[in-house]
Amino acid sequence: MNALFERVQTSLLRQGMMQHLGVRLEEVAPGRCVLTLPYSDKTTQQQGGFHGGAIGALADIAGGYAGLTVLPKGMEIVTVEYKINFISACQGGELRATGVVLKAGKRIVTATAEVHHIAADGQARLCALMQQTLMPVTQTYEESP
Repeated sequence: MNALFERVQTSLLRQGMMQHLGVRLEEVAPGRCVLTLPYSDKTTQQQGGFHGGAIGALADIAGGYAGLTVLPKGMEIVTVEYKINFISACQGGELRATGVVLKAGKRIVTATAEVHHIAADGQARLCALMQQTLMPVTQTYEESP
């Protein structure tokens, strides 16, 4: 496991909501992060499809962790705002969110995320697009050595 993946994984494991939903870290590279969310009774709305809140949270975290990858050690990142478009409803399978940094400044980081639904047969379909503004902040906890 490389240091960048480990940094993001350590932070993700601190997020109770993401752990509750079953979010998994798949890929990390500078300015890029891929997360997956399996379909379960924890992620649905009343009609049985993925809940928009779960989709939005996954996109937000993917974009945020993409932003974290471009920050120096000792820094964290928080979301200032995001806008999401839900493209299509989806049920079953899993969601894959790919966050990408568009521009990284000293005070503001702009990122985007695409969320694809991966059906049980492996077919992928775009279900949401998100753009966000992130802010670097000083890390408030100590990492294990």
